[in-house]
Parts: sequence; structure tokens; C-alpha cells
Amino acid sequence: MNIAGDMRVLYHIVRGSSGGNSHAERLEGFYRNQARDYDDFRRRLLKGREAMLSLVTAPEGGVWVDMGGGTGANVEALGEERLRGLKRVYIVDLCPSLLGQARERIARNGWRNVETVEADATSFVPPEGRADLVTFSYSLTMIPDWFAAIDHACRLVEQGGQVGVVDFYVARKHPEDGRLRHPWRTRAFWPVWFAADNVFPSPDHLPYLQKRLLSIHVLERRARVPYMPVARVPFYIFVGRAN
Repeated sequence: MNIAGDMRVLYHIVRGSSGGNSHAERLEGFYRNQARDYDDFRRRLLKGREAMLSLVTAPEGGVWVDMGGGTGANVEALGEERLRGLKRVYIVDLCPSLLGQARERIARNGWRNVETVEADATSFVPPEGRADLVTFSYSLTMIPDWFAAIDHACRLVEQGGQVGVVDFYVARKHPEDGRLRHPWRTRAFWPVWFAADNVFPSPDHLPYLQKRLLSIHVLERRARVPYMPVARVPFYIFVGRAN
């Protein structure tokens, strides 16, 4: 544990977004001074990423687009064996500072089939024109037009590919049968707590994913929050296939 790094990250979390005229500027303003400490802190906060990646299919010779992929930690978590089997991996993000960390990771690991792309998750299309796998790892809650991001991902994998998502959420007040019901304090607290950082846990992400894709895996969990010993933040894992 890097206490000094944690303090830098916590300072920016408490301080919140520094503002900006565009979504990209707000992301860069928030992450620029914590990019190097990002992975160490987030691996203790952002639970379920490895589980989601273990559940998705990364086909031999396939194309994977990691939307909001930031530092490229997900690529490392996929594992060298599965990574070598892919034709191409695109780490897509709007934050130059995080992508800089991803490029360092690519060079350090010698990955020849991985590249970074500074682009919007609602519009990026790989040169291949489609993808076999699209993932969102704690990025959907930070995309203002998340409807468009999901719809775009569905179009990219429309020939039978998969979409995998892990993210914070809060349940609907009256969830569908089989889904968890969160108490009012959970539904009220977490959206307010995250909003200062332009992170918006929603009751509608998971239902919309289930509407747009054929569900393969749906898991609802809670995770500990660093330096908040009694707090448990809800998150979900979703893996679906294009209809």
C-alpha cells in the first residue's frame, strides 16, 4: 500500500472534478495529477474486474475494444495467454494522462497487438469495422450519454460478439423479479457521494443492458471502500451477447 499515493488520490476524490468545457477536459483535470497512483488505489476500490474478464469470451483471432480502458490494467488482468490469442486490442479513453500510463504498460510488457486510442466510447469504430468483445470497466458511470455508449457497443458486436460490464450502481426502488433491492439510504447516499467526481451510479444501466443484449451472466455484489470501514458500495457484473 502506497500511503502517499493514496492521499493524493483521496485529495482529488474529495476535491472532485476541477471542471472544464467538455467531458474530455473534465476527465483530464480530474485524473492528471493522480494518474500514476490510479491503479494501486483503484484495484482496492474497483472490485469485480477480474471476475468480469474471466466470464467474457475473447475468441482466438478476435478484436477486443476496452471502452474507458484508462491505464490498460484490464489488458494485464486478461492474462498473457488469452491476450496472445487476440488479433487486436484497443484501449479507448478520452483522458491523455491515463492513456500515457497505458502506453507505458504496453511498452513494459512488449504487447504488439495492443494500442491506445484517444476517442469517445459513443463513436469509436476499430479499423476492422466491428469487435468480438466490448468491455466497460467502471467507465459507463462516467459516460454522460451512456445510452449511446451501450447502443454503439451493441452495434460493434452485432454479429454474435459479447459486451461485458462491471460498474457501480444502485437498484431501482422497485427492481424486477430476481434483482436485488437496495434500502433507501443506499439509493440516496452513493449517487450523491460519487457525483462530485462526475461518477453517476444509475438504477437504469443494468436494466437497459438486459434489454439490449441477451444476458449470459448477471451478478450483483457489494465491495469495501478504502478508508471507509463500514461502507459497502454496490456493483454489478454483466456479460451479454448481441441478439
